[in-house]
Formats: sequence, structure tokens, C-alpha cells
Amino acid sequence: MSEPHFLRLPQIDIKSVVTAVGVKRWHQLSQKRLLLTGGTGFVGKWLLASVLEAAKVFELGVEIVVVSRNPKAFLAGHPGLEKYSAVTWIEQDIRSLKVGDIKPCEFVLHAATDVASKVSSSEMFETCVTGTQRVIDLVDDGGGGGRLLLLSSGAVYGSPKPNMLQFNEEWQGAPDPLLPSSAYGEGKRASEILCAMAAEQRPGLNCAIARCFAFVGPHLPLDKHFAIGNFILSALRGEDIVINGDGTPVRSYLYAMDLAHWLWVMLFEAPNARAYNVGCDVSISIEALAKRVNSVLSGQGSVQIQLKPKAGVPASVYVPSIERLRDELGLSPSVNLDEAIRRTADWAKSCQNG
Repeated sequence: MSEPHFLRLPQIDIKSVVTAVGVKRWHQLSQKRLLLTGGTGFVGKWLLASVLEAAKVFELGVEIVVVSRNPKAFLAGHPGLEKYSAVTWIEQDIRSLKVGDIKPCEFVLHAATDVASKVSSSEMFETCVTGTQRVIDLVDDGGGGGRLLLLSSGAVYGSPKPNMLQFNEEWQGAPDPLLPSSAYGEGKRASEILCAMAAEQRPGLNCAIARCFAFVGPHLPLDKHFAIGNFILSALRGEDIVINGDGTPVRSYLYAMDLAHWLWVMLFEAPNARAYNVGCDVSISIEALAKRVNSVLSGQGSVQIQLKPKAGVPASVYVPSIERLRDELGLSPSVNLDEAIRRTADWAKSCQNG
């Protein structure tokens, strides 16, 4: 494990993100203002750490505005952040943020809406929609144009059709609007159209969409509802890996270092009103994933599957096609699943050791 970053991230990974994005792209932030929402969450920590590293290495002079509902608690847990005068912390719920609370920002990375939080479906939907509108209003699109990257989700696609192996950006499916459990996917769909309408109405505004799928890496909660995190934690404890379902759902996982790299490239270069899937396109069933984690981490327990597959019921698939991302932005995964599992487990062990 390499030297840890003050945000408890592997320093080598953060440096790799900065290098991969490249000095030419980073210099677009020179003497500009960047608004980062969701900056204290899983994705947000990677984005904040990498932009601070880039600002230091390339002397960008960027002002970073981070919106958080409880910045004091976050800073108390990450005291190294206090020395960064370039960061302005706004204690605010994203839904109540308004013009006048902060100066407009030329760059906005809207990563708020924490899927790990236990909130009602109505609150989840409102956070997506109202929060996105508040953020759009804060983009400075005067002189040179403002750029906004919305972190949307593969949940906007709803369920795949039978025998569909991947979702591509042309798929016109959608979540069932009569199910409260669709609040997140429907909220992201509404957020996307808000961005598209804003881009149409404001010629100086560039809004790109990152439809995010599943990820693994340092700061992914290991004790929440993320299967790969649960499996890693059980393997590290030497416990059985218990799958509450039948193990047939098909997923894929992108390492967080690649995720951060891709999001920065998209903020700087993705075309206006264009969506890109963000994730890994290498599929694996939940049963195979559990066995893979156990093997990679030399787990001492066994894999226990609670239910048997139902005859005639196709497996649930949540895997992106990233052909558009490869072809148009030249991006592809650099860390394979086994290495991603190892790095995440190493990080978890380092946290346990203080």
C-alpha cells in the first residue's frame, strides 16, 4: 500500500489520475472557479483529492467551492484539508442553494445525491431534480462559456429487454414510473432533461451527462448495500460470503481511479447535451463475483447462496456499453477487477491499522 493521501486515498492513485488527465486539460481551471457538489461522498472524495493535487502540481490558482450539509464534521475527520485556502466550504443542502449564496462558477461537477443514504423516495427524487436546477443556475456561462458535468446513472435505462447484455446510450427504456423504488432513476432522468433544456436556452452553457454504473475502490462503503463491498468485508474477516439472492444478477465494476480520470476528461471535453456511460463493460455474475473476491483475497469462508434461480426468469443485467466513450473520448479501463479488489482490500486494511 502506498503512502496515504490526507483524504485517506492511495497517493499513487491520485497522482495517476492527475497524470492521466494531463496538464493541458487541468490548465482550463487556471484562475477559474469550480463548484463541486457531493464532494464528501465516495466519488466526491476522489474528485476533490485529484483536483487539489493538480492545483498544487500545476499551480492552477483555481478556487474550489464544495457544498456539504455538514462540512465541519467532514473537516474534523480529514484535518489535512484545513490548510487548503483554495477550498471554500458551503454548509447547505443542495436543494436550498441559490444564486447569491456563492459567486457563479465557470466549471461545475454535480456529484450530489448519495445512493448509500437511507432517504425516502420523495426526498431522493426532490434532491435529484431541485438540486440539479439549483446547480444549473450557478454556472457562469458568460465570456468563454461555462461547463457542467452531471453525474447521472445507468438507472435511467430501467430494465433491459430479454437477452440484452449491455445498455448503450441509444436504449430508450425507462424505470417504471408507478414504482416508488424508481425515484432515483426517474430523478436522474428529470435531471438530464433539465440540463438539456438549459443548454438549449443558454448558448454559452455546455452540459454533459455521465451515466454512472457500479464502482469499487477506497471509500466505497463495505457495510452498505453494495455487493462487492460486502463481499470484500466478509473475505477480510474470514467469514462466509452470503448472497441473499440467487447469485444470477450480472454486474460490472470500474475502479475509482479510472472513474475520477474519466469524469475530469468529460468535464473538460465532453460535447454539449451528450450522454456517456461510465463503468466497466466486463460482465460478471454476483455468484462469480463472490467467488472471485474470495479467491483474490484468499478468504477462509465459503460462498453461500440463499435462493435458487427461478426457471424461465432471465438474470438481471446492469452492465454498460462504453463504446461511445472509447470512440469519442478515447477512454477505457486501466485497472482490472482482480487488481481493483486487491487495492480496495488493502485500503480497508490500512484504515483498520490506523
